[in-house]
Amino acid sequence: MTAVPVPHRVVARRAETADTVTLRFEPVGRALPDFLPGQFAMVHSFGRGEIPVSVSSVRATGGLAHTVRSVGAVSAGLCAARVGDVVGIRGPYGTGWEPQRARGRDVVIVAGGIGFAPLRPLILGVLAAPAAYGRVNVLIGARTPSDLIARAEVASWATACTGVTVDRPEPHWRGDVGMVTQLLGRAHFEPETTTAFVCGPEPMIRATARELAHLGVPRDRIQVSLERNMRCATGHCGHCQLGGLLVCRAGPVVDWSRAEPLLSVREL
Repeated sequence: MTAVPVPHRVVARRAETADTVTLRFEPVGRALPDFLPGQFAMVHSFGRGEIPVSVSSVRATGGLAHTVRSVGAVSAGLCAARVGDVVGIRGPYGTGWEPQRARGRDVVIVAGGIGFAPLRPLILGVLAAPAAYGRVNVLIGARTPSDLIARAEVASWATACTGVTVDRPEPHWRGDVGMVTQLLGRAHFEPETTTAFVCGPEPMIRATARELAHLGVPRDRIQVSLERNMRCATGHCGHCQLGGLLVCRAGPVVDWSRAEPLLSVREL
């Protein structure tokens, strides 16, 4: 890892929604170490600043990529990047998903909104090794059908994807409407022998993890990805502190048994 952004060139750009793009990168010079699914990078838009962004693809799933939603000056600059443009990337940082803990077990993967992006390389890895896992369930929620990302790719996972739901339907939508937790009722898994992976807005994470635990999935077998104000990514500035946890170093991926008492305190 380095505190100095390493130049990377945009080699592919895909518009996901009206405000979200996926950018695939290749290093201009030296390459960064391989990222693990669930880890993040600090991505620098020159002249604007840098933000933490989880990887939505790693070397094993087609090369380094980040999915970015335009919500501020830096993310807007990144979303405006075109093929050939250069940005700075430093990393990898943080903890990743642990699919090895799910081997031989049923798998439940729950994504909310852009939280799908950090789960994508995990999903691709699990689907690439079907004999290593039990039944695989992928549950996806979004605000509206127009906010769903990687729709064509998700459609190709029909045998694994248990369902997609939205909060607010649009005229053409014929799918489920409501919270993503309602899809757990049609998922196929034995709770006691299941490993779950959850990423999305914090209220969705809390609701989903609590429901999984209520159904009988062990709390230490539910992995969640936390989001806090990560500025240095090295644990020195303290902006990402969550109780006694520095999310940029001990997270973002942690077991629900560790995250639950922290996310239950409103002040944190």
